[in-house]
Amino acid sequence: MKTEVMDVGACRKQMTVEIPADRVDRAIDRLSNRYRRTAKLQGFRPGKAPAKVIRTRFRDQILREVAEDLVREAVDEAIDNEEIQPVATPEIRDVEVDEGKPLTFTALFETLPAIDPGDYTAFTLRQSPVNVEGEAIDQAIERLRQRAGRLEPVEGRVAARGDIVTLDLDRRLADSKGGKGSEHLDGVRIEIGSDVNPPRFDAELTGLSVDDARSFTVTHAENDAVERLAGREVTYDIKVTALNQPVLPDVDDAFAQGLGDFADLAALRTRIEEDLKAAAEQDARQEVRGDLLRQLANRVTVDVPTALVERELDRRIEQVVQRMAAEGVDPRKAPVDWQGFREQQRPSATDAVRSTLVLDEIARRESIEANDDDVTREIDRQAKLSGRTPAAARALLEKQGGKARLQSGLRREKAVEFLMSRATIIHA
Repeated sequence: MKTEVMDVGACRKQMTVEIPADRVDRAIDRLSNRYRRTAKLQGFRPGKAPAKVIRTRFRDQILREVAEDLVREAVDEAIDNEEIQPVATPEIRDVEVDEGKPLTFTALFETLPAIDPGDYTAFTLRQSPVNVEGEAIDQAIERLRQRAGRLEPVEGRVAARGDIVTLDLDRRLADSKGGKGSEHLDGVRIEIGSDVNPPRFDAELTGLSVDDARSFTVTHAENDAVERLAGREVTYDIKVTALNQPVLPDVDDAFAQGLGDFADLAALRTRIEEDLKAAAEQDARQEVRGDLLRQLANRVTVDVPTALVERELDRRIEQVVQRMAAEGVDPRKAPVDWQGFREQQRPSATDAVRSTLVLDEIARRESIEANDDDVTREIDRQAKLSGRTPAAARALLEKQGGKARLQSGLRREKAVEFLMSRATIIHA
């Protein structure tokens, strides 16, 4: 088999392959005999049709199957012989096959570019100072207070901002042809003044009492969060079934004691300060890590494989889809421009691929590896976060074929730790 490989880009190669005619003919003979055993042709008993008839009758199918089999075998052989590492399935072009002639084709594929990480022993990284202000503690306590609130019926007045109005409503949508679509909803709760309320609802609900009814028409914005309502004219018939107001507890020692094992309000404030400081320190570490990755990405001046960028984009979209599903949102019905999101993420995804390539090269040079103990610890960590047993988490990982991907990720994280341990960190 003759193979010729040439570079057509920093990370793109073209391979021209020629398979000898005798190998092609042997493959045609084998496949023709298989067809002969099973083919049903008028005038011949099964398996008795002459080979020449079989080759004539099924010529196109036989040549197509022979080409598919030989091209697949030849690509694997050539990649091994030339010691090439494609990052994705090669694109096959210009296949020519016929009896008594060599089979020729061209394969185009992307490979990893040569990476020179430069001097990686003395990075200078920036980290923001970690400060927890009293205002942040007060805001955290206020959020706890809001969650601890209870609802009480409103008495002696009408609905006002901050109240929780419970409605039964009928919603009628006018379609483009002037027709109507309607739906009935019971027990809809709306907080007057909330940022997520549909247009006009605050004004229409203010001043109402229990058992009051009202009808009004709203034109929803083109970018409305509810896709089926976007840009539509909708008539609402509502009836107030309940009117409540949130009652919040006083912020005192009793409030703190009701939240957990806190002796008094001062103990709660101390715990919140510790938690906020730990979160701020984690954010600061991520900031330093991000600075390192940006500097690594900037060291790659050649093009990176498109397949790796697309894979990174797929991974990011999958993360968003999983978060939506966890929150009970159907990604197929969510008002998300997925193609727009993909293109918006492309520059940062490209940088992520660049930094990954540099990390892989540094890990190779420094013989950094993720061993079985590293994998086990990470599986245990993921199992704890997901509520699974370690055995179940490992089984899921193996079922999805994710062990190699996990090891690669851990190897890169160890490379990051290696670089950060040798870096100069400026607190600014």
